[in-house]
Amino acid sequence: MTEHNRQADIQAILSRRHNNGADFWATADGRIYVGNPYSTIACLGMLHELGVDEDHEAVQGGLKLILDAVRDDGRIRVAPKTPMYPCYTAEAARMLCRFGLADNALVQSVVTYLTDSVHESGGWRCSFSRFGRGPETVCANPGATLYALDVLGWVREFREGSLATDGAVDFLLNHWETRQPIGPCHWGIGSLFMQIEFPFYRYNLFFYVYVLSFFSYAQQDPRFLDALSVLQSKLSDDGQVIVERPHRGLKGLSFCAKGLPSELATLRYREIQANIAATHS
Repeated sequence: MTEHNRQADIQAILSRRHNNGADFWATADGRIYVGNPYSTIACLGMLHELGVDEDHEAVQGGLKLILDAVRDDGRIRVAPKTPMYPCYTAEAARMLCRFGLADNALVQSVVTYLTDSVHESGGWRCSFSRFGRGPETVCANPGATLYALDVLGWVREFREGSLATDGAVDFLLNHWETRQPIGPCHWGIGSLFMQIEFPFYRYNLFFYVYVLSFFSYAQQDPRFLDALSVLQSKLSDDGQVIVERPHRGLKGLSFCAKGLPSELATLRYREIQANIAATHS
């Protein structure tokens, strides 16, 4: 990726910082999750991928909005009067972690909340009933679980194993086998899941393998190795990640252009390789 293209992508994201009605991609009433893919949370994620430093004033503003939304019990309220579901909390918290705030006291309160609220099925469950209350909805949500593990993966002790993370990892690996829509939001594994997405937004093959690669419990499991093999089969001949399904709202951005190798996505794949190598060195 040329420096010109990188700067153009950064400016395109920054140019939308007031589009939702307030600064830092938020709404006037403080919602930081609306307007995807140009919400506060999503834009922080893209700027991180593009190498924007945490000291940048727009990044600082977005991070403060998230920190200010952390409640005393560790949950994060992404909008006034919005339920504080585990998925929202984890999605916001993982942005704080990516910008070096994993040791912040507020982020640590989120970690405590997550480890104390694991569902009995493994993983995390949002109390939501859009698809009714069938037997497939009583378990944890695969998407929420992936987001939460992305937060806990920043804590070394959890990478090496714990009751919370081992159960959650196993829950996601079981989903690789069953592939059925489960949880209150009916997260499934089908043809769309198998198309490589970047940056990491939704429950997707690339994001799934990336997060699980941080946990030693997953790395030797045949189910993880099978998912990794599928991901590897999609690489270009020279080992680069080709973005198959970017968010349609990101058309025009170079770092995640559809059908083309992505240097930044490839760096994330190299991180997967490094995680596995580090465990077996």
